[in-house]
Amino acid sequence: MRPDGNCFFRAFTFAYLESLLTDKQEFKRFKEIASKTKDDLVALGFSQFTIEDFHDTFMDVLGKIEQGMAVEDLLSIFNDQGSSDYIVVYMRLITSGYLQKEEAFFSNFVEGGRTVKEFCHQEVEPMYKESDHIHVIALTLALGVGVRVQYMDRGEGGHVNNHDFPEDKTPRIHLLYRPGHYDILY
Repeated sequence: MRPDGNCFFRAFTFAYLESLLTDKQEFKRFKEIASKTKDDLVALGFSQFTIEDFHDTFMDVLGKIEQGMAVEDLLSIFNDQGSSDYIVVYMRLITSGYLQKEEAFFSNFVEGGRTVKEFCHQEVEPMYKESDHIHVIALTLALGVGVRVQYMDRGEGGHVNNHDFPEDKTPRIHLLYRPGHYDILY
């Protein structure tokens, strides 16, 4: 993944969509969730005008997956800066929406005297802002997708620490985290 601050969102989304290419049952479950996200965001106060293009681009990609897209075509979409950025923005919006919807819980993890909404405007919604645990937790809960993150922390012992998000889901995708950067693990 490009080390541009969007690596978590891009890695997570590509790996998950790639897995949907061969899993019709999971695709059906996810398409139902994805189709409702725009209305959920509007209900939370997001401007429909602002999110509509991002949602439409994302749903277009899901439509192509449903029609039998090849992995090379998905890779082309993610290698196109415009398409890829629209998808990343939409994942950031879904994450922000979930954090705000579950504000009572997530407010305990926001530092610096900020509200969850302020945190989302400053740390979640803007492009090129690095992701932390709170982003990973919110997105995986919002979408109901399990991810295992393998952390390389340069600590003593030379071993990798595994963390599953959310804790009650079997990991569907695997990501490698090195300080400041996420990549997909196969």
